[in-house]
Amino acid sequence: MKWELLSMVQRQEVERQMEVISRGAVEIVPEDEMKYKVMLSVVTGEPLRVKLGMDPSAPDLHVGHTVVLQKLRQFQELGHQVQLIIGDFTGRIGDPTGKSETRKQLSEEEVKHHAETYKKQIYKVLNPDKTKIYYNSEWLAPMTFAEVVSLSAKVTVARMLERDDFTKRYQNGLPISIHEFFYPLMQGMDSVALKTDVELGGTDQKFNLLMGRTLQKEYGTEAQVAITMPIIEGLDGVQKMSKSLGNYIGIDEEPNEIYGKTMSVPDELMLKYYRLATDVRSEDLNKLETGLQDGSVHPRDAKMGLAHTLVRMYHGMEAADAAQQHFVTVFQQHALPEEIEDFVVAEETLENGKIGLIKLLTQLGFAASNAEARRSIQQGAVKWNEEKWTDIYGEITPQDGDIIQVGKRKFARLKLS
Repeated sequence: MKWELLSMVQRQEVERQMEVISRGAVEIVPEDEMKYKVMLSVVTGEPLRVKLGMDPSAPDLHVGHTVVLQKLRQFQELGHQVQLIIGDFTGRIGDPTGKSETRKQLSEEEVKHHAETYKKQIYKVLNPDKTKIYYNSEWLAPMTFAEVVSLSAKVTVARMLERDDFTKRYQNGLPISIHEFFYPLMQGMDSVALKTDVELGGTDQKFNLLMGRTLQKEYGTEAQVAITMPIIEGLDGVQKMSKSLGNYIGIDEEPNEIYGKTMSVPDELMLKYYRLATDVRSEDLNKLETGLQDGSVHPRDAKMGLAHTLVRMYHGMEAADAAQQHFVTVFQQHALPEEIEDFVVAEETLENGKIGLIKLLTQLGFAASNAEARRSIQQGAVKWNEEKWTDIYGEITPQDGDIIQVGKRKFARLKLS
């Protein structure tokens, strides 16, 4: 198919789609093939098959995951079909990308549980009517050993050691298990099995995405285009957003939690979050950027807009308005929120009418362990009826209506029973 044979309307549509596809992407490999695939799709009316593989290594999705999901949603809005691969087979190995040591393998039960949670959360971003979900155990599990040997013969060890993380581990004398070499091969076989046209991933996934192109050529199918998206830093402003690092905003968290966490995003990352993790229009973002530069928009107001947008995207407008009002009331006006959840304290659990503060925090769920409760108290994050408590051995004589607060977002009203 030649560009010159397209009508003016078809050319404009190809250019429009390429502009949307390119927006925010770090790299399209190769870009000329991407344009050709779009051109064929426009002429034939056949949607492109656009793939994303996700290993259910943790049960919850966070804003960092949505950078690629938002790009998939754009492909759907252009009329294309998303292939979402739940890596129930590869997830048992764990992607070694960016890891300095061999990852702990997940059990089949863990993978299944995480996968179900993923499926529920994914449709907060993607259109279910244009999303096909696959489990890669469907084609990977039945492979015979002879087929695995044949697959491994298609790629050299030298090629595998081109991966930065493998290279560093090899140079530093750190172990690399053979099964880790199979991870990119298995991800590539996903593309072979589904005849994928385009695969998306973070910049740290480039090696794995290109492996899909390599294997598709080896197995005699048309090679996919690889699109890499930026990695978004977490709330610390330094490291990649990760639940294990605690620097994440979960898309399934409570509205007040999402709003409060977003307000702690470093100012210099605000626009990056807007551009990569929200559905705000480009023209509106350009105006916002100009306003921040000329001082007509205060960074606090821009960040409140970001927090409101993220809550609205995952919980709706009403929840976003309520979360914003909660933030204004509690943090800007330094008042208690209007609605505080009640927590019943059974009198039989008290000793002489008292309860240790550490014990109470763990019972409330405000601390996952005694050690965490102790740290919160020592850091001055705990208030009892708006009075700060710093004594880790402190005991409380609870009364109906007492308010306990931990940090800026956790409140409970006590009731005796």
